[in-house]
Amino acid sequence: MSPARRWLLLATVASGLFLITLDNTILYTALPTLTEELGATGSQSLWIINAYPVVMAGLILGSGTFGDRAGHVRMFLLGLVVFGLASLVAAFSPTAGILIATRVLLAVGAAIMMPATLALIRITFTRERERNFAIAIWGSISVIGIAVGPIVGGALLEFFWWGSVFLLNVPIVLIALVATLVIAPPNRPDPSKHWDLISSLQAMVGLVAGVLAIKEIGHVPPNPWVIALAVAVAGIAFTLFVRRQRRLSDPLLDFAIFRNPAFSAGVLTAALAMFAIGGIQLVTTQRYQLVAGFSPLESGLLVAALAVGSLPTALLGGAVLHRTGLLPLIAGGLGVATVGVGTTIAGFHLAFPLLVAGMVLTGAGLGAAMSVASVAIVGNAPGNRAGMASAVEEVSYEFGNLSAVALLGSLLTFVYSATVQLPAHAPDRAGLSLADALAVVGDDAGVLSAAYNAFDTAYLVVMAAVTLVLAVGAAGTGRMLRRHGPGSSSQHYVDH
Repeated sequence: MSPARRWLLLATVASGLFLITLDNTILYTALPTLTEELGATGSQSLWIINAYPVVMAGLILGSGTFGDRAGHVRMFLLGLVVFGLASLVAAFSPTAGILIATRVLLAVGAAIMMPATLALIRITFTRERERNFAIAIWGSISVIGIAVGPIVGGALLEFFWWGSVFLLNVPIVLIALVATLVIAPPNRPDPSKHWDLISSLQAMVGLVAGVLAIKEIGHVPPNPWVIALAVAVAGIAFTLFVRRQRRLSDPLLDFAIFRNPAFSAGVLTAALAMFAIGGIQLVTTQRYQLVAGFSPLESGLLVAALAVGSLPTALLGGAVLHRTGLLPLIAGGLGVATVGVGTTIAGFHLAFPLLVAGMVLTGAGLGAAMSVASVAIVGNAPGNRAGMASAVEEVSYEFGNLSAVALLGSLLTFVYSATVQLPAHAPDRAGLSLADALAVVGDDAGVLSAAYNAFDTAYLVVMAAVTLVLAVGAAGTGRMLRRHGPGSSSQHYVDH
């Protein structure tokens, strides 16, 4: 394939990835409007958001490995078609129930398409330097899609009806379909690869149950029976899955690949980076909307500073990886992000511009780490296992983000409740969360001041927790990658 066609193919698969990640966050600002328009209940509103990541996380591993058998071009095209049709139906959904069903269908399309985006880069870019840079672009597109989702959603609602957040996908899908048919290499299925349906179902049940458990932990208050049941189902499903993989000659997930420290460090970095991004976005948008009075669009623009910082370092990391090795960019990137979150905390106390600078610095560190983490994952898996490796990475991304929302969201609420010092006349509900306080106290300055102070304390505790997680991640990946310094190869499977 000529260089021009390779880079055009990258642009095409990147557009698909952008849509997938955009749809993870685009409803954050649109949800209140579409909930009102459709008359959705609280439970329905929750599932309008949750159905997409839950179903996608459950299907990704099986679809990624199936792509190794069916061919990744075919999987990408099929995913685009499903995603486009689901977007069209979602835009004109007459009821909340139909919208939830179409969000499930969107997740199916995303799960089919997403592993194929990275796998096609793995098999198309055969030279190490080109591949590094291509994967760096892929990683930066992922961060940008997540970061701009709330901004795009807010901007569309300024001028159009809520369905426009879904209709936006359709023309991009059509362009990507045509481009793929014109420039993609021939589909190369591998019928010798065995795809085990039972293993795929076990993985799906385990991942969905695990995601539900994580999400329930984040509810206020959490339901212990739901958590216990979800954990039990996940434990049983994953136990059966692991046992079955060890018996199969061609497993859905080859656990031996995790013995490669570069691969494992890449998986860990992907999860930690998304944990940090998801956590910072969650608590910062809440703090600046509820306490500082920012609009949803303004708070979205604030956390977009993460993407501003990540884009140049992601591209630079891919360009210099062949010289630096994985260690400085992964462990060093997580270290820079640790300093960035610390700077954000200092800026919270001292000056708003310093807070923004801290977010840009955090993004810079995470951009470098994430871009080369993807290289470490796909470059340390054989070409005929590109779909499996891609799926493992994307499951790591999903769990990192979901864990941040659930665990850090719970920590935010816990610290608020534990530290709030309300006046004696304040209603009990005001001690549960800031949102509850705002709903019941009206313009009582004394209660509001106490609630705001407690929320600011909770915000700082959560940001400190993110700092600690990143610092531990930097130390851990530094140890895992101690033999991957300057001059070392980042990939064990590079085709020439």
